Amino acid sequence: MSSLRDAGPELRAYFRRHNLLGIYEALLCGVIVMRPEDPLIFLEEKLKEIMEKGLDAGLWYMCIDSSLRTNLKKIAETYLNTLFGLDDEQLMTTELFAKVSTFYRRNLMKLYFQGWIKYCLLRRNKRKKTEQKMVLAVVHYKFRIIKVIIQKWNTLVQIHKEKKILATKRLQQIFNKIFLNAVIKAWHTEACSSSKTKAYFESLVKKGQEGYFDSNEDLTYKSVKCKRSNLPEEALLQIFRYVNLVDLARCAQVSQTWMLLTQNSSLWSDINFSSVKHKVQDKIVVNILQKWRPYVFRLNLRGCYSLHWPSFKSISECKNLQDLNLSECQGLNDDSMRLISEGCPSLLYLNLSYTDITNGTLRLLSRSFPNLQYLSLAHCRKFTDKGLQYLGSGKGCHKLIYLDLSGCIQISVDGFRNIANGCSRIQDLLINDMPTLTDRCIQALAEKCQQIMSVVFLDSPHLSDTTVRALAECKLVKVSIEGNNRITDLSFKLMSKYCPYIRHIHMADCQKITDAGLKMIAPLKYILVLNLADCIRVGDGGIKPFVEGSSGATLRELNLTNCIQVTDASVAKIAQRCRNLTYLNLRYCENVTDAGIEALGNMPSLISIDISGTSVSDMGLRALGCSGKIKELSISECQNISDTGIQEFCQDTKHLEYCHVSYCPQLTDETVKALAFHCHKLTSVNIAGCPKMTDLCIEYLAAACCYLHFLDISGCIHLTDKALKYLWKGCKQLQILKMLYCRNITKQAVLKYTAKLEKQEHNDADPPPWVGYDRNGNILTFTK
Repeated sequence: MSSLRDAGPELRAYFRRHNLLGIYEALLCGVIVMRPEDPLIFLEEKLKEIMEKGLDAGLWYMCIDSSLRTNLKKIAETYLNTLFGLDDEQLMTTELFAKVSTFYRRNLMKLYFQGWIKYCLLRRNKRKKTEQKMVLAVVHYKFRIIKVIIQKWNTLVQIHKEKKILATKRLQQIFNKIFLNAVIKAWHTEACSSSKTKAYFESLVKKGQEGYFDSNEDLTYKSVKCKRSNLPEEALLQIFRYVNLVDLARCAQVSQTWMLLTQNSSLWSDINFSSVKHKVQDKIVVNILQKWRPYVFRLNLRGCYSLHWPSFKSISECKNLQDLNLSECQGLNDDSMRLISEGCPSLLYLNLSYTDITNGTLRLLSRSFPNLQYLSLAHCRKFTDKGLQYLGSGKGCHKLIYLDLSGCIQISVDGFRNIANGCSRIQDLLINDMPTLTDRCIQALAEKCQQIMSVVFLDSPHLSDTTVRALAECKLVKVSIEGNNRITDLSFKLMSKYCPYIRHIHMADCQKITDAGLKMIAPLKYILVLNLADCIRVGDGGIKPFVEGSSGATLRELNLTNCIQVTDASVAKIAQRCRNLTYLNLRYCENVTDAGIEALGNMPSLISIDISGTSVSDMGLRALGCSGKIKELSISECQNISDTGIQEFCQDTKHLEYCHVSYCPQLTDETVKALAFHCHKLTSVNIAGCPKMTDLCIEYLAAACCYLHFLDISGCIHLTDKALKYLWKGCKQLQILKMLYCRNITKQAVLKYTAKLEKQEHNDADPPPWVGYDRNGNILTFTK
């Protein structure tokens, strides 16, 4: 078999070449079916038989014995009779031919129909492709057109831009020439002014050294005063809005034009009598309100203690009044309020603090002022819990959003519950100076007042973390608590969890606040003001994580007074992170030195700083003045700062308005001279406790600082009556003057030169020991 298998391909190829594949198949079928013992002999015998019978008789089964062949009949070269059991006559019928023909025709139609469908689909697809190409062609055509248009437009724009740049350069050159001329003129004017100022101060020093002053000489520095310019009426009206009633009356006497301007109704919509409260009488109030009552929207009578029934009657005739301040009006009572309530139904803001109103007034408020939104009852002691119940009865003050109950120690828990029942929309709550305030009071209020956003509890020692927990459900943005030893770090934890939008945190003199509490509020994002004054347990471990937290970059105000554990490391981190900080208080932070203050000199936003009681020297003060933007500076009790440091600070700081250098006994007149020479905008100066100051320093201030409002010269033992005379001539806007322990200033001079001041304090006693020097200015030494 193996030899046959090997010879098989050659045989097949031979039979194929001679067209004898049929005989090859017959031989192969014979070998497969018969399975002879010797295939070669079998093939040889069968080939002989085939050659004898002839090659035309070759069938596939011719090499197989008849006993092994299938019993089939050949009918039309098919075996349908065997498969279907039909005879020859039955197989070839007309019906069968018809079915075959039908079947063939149907298949042929089906084939043609499918071909036709394919042809139609092909044409349709071709047509769609053609349409798509046309659409793309249209888009491409439009795009090319737009591209050409844009190219032409761009070329035109470039031409116009070049022309514009050329014109701008020419205008810039012209502007630079004009600006340069203006700068040179301004520089020349400033140089002349500085020269005059320097010459003037040198003459003052020369006179002081010679020991005489001309009492008839007008010592007002002429170059400081500005000539009255011809301003437009709109500008003058804006200026007149900032002056008080007395100054407005004086302006009316300047000229006829100014007199007409002072009669403008817009100047009388907001009337402030509190600035002249010591002079205002019923007659003045009645005359002004009778004339301008249709235009009055805001009226401030704070501290006008001499007003009585006629004034309140005139107030009731101001039908459009919306804001009324009657604080500290001693003549106000329930009858006066009844009269006002009948004539002012549009009132929105009402301040009744420090008055003698009772429950009757509170009943009037609920009946007559349904739109009232702001109410202050601070230090009103004659109403009770029943009166607070009236606020929510009837029409009630249901729109109240601001309430001040400071100092109302008569209110109990029931009173706060009455407020909550009637005034549930309160958003701002002030309760200061109230030692009777407890957690239960706040809990009763917070149960229904869920819209509280701001709370102020100063000097309320009995509040605890329970109060903060009760207010946690409110949307607090401001919390002020001061003088409390029961508030702990838990309050900060509650704020961090429930008050994500809080912006103002005031926790002064809360001894149990530690660095851990500051770490808890570090993730808060919106804190703008943080006051931790007198929290002596707060140090670098809390300040640095807080400043590095989410609110460090947005913090505006930071008060760390008496936080004795704060060092230069915290100050440097503050300078690095708090780029928007405007106010910083480091008072009595004894571990803060020049190294920390020098870092603050690079803060462009810082305008107010207090470094009193620190070990800062002239070097730190010099670095602090480098920014040139400081407006408020306090360096009281800084023993390491000298006249030189202040002189160098003032050279770079032209905008200083507030300067306190009190209790620095080493400072002399040179300090005040530097302030007066460089800082003409000063409004508040404190040189109390500086025994080396003489009349010459006051002469400097009076000559150059015409905007001065506040001055404290207490303990300046060498000042005499001449100092008051200088102030009287030069500082026309001075309002408050303190002259304690000034033994060389006489009472006659005080009465003569300070009669027009709003407030003055004077005594001629010797300085007490706590100021650090005796009546002659000698420094006292204390033994521990």
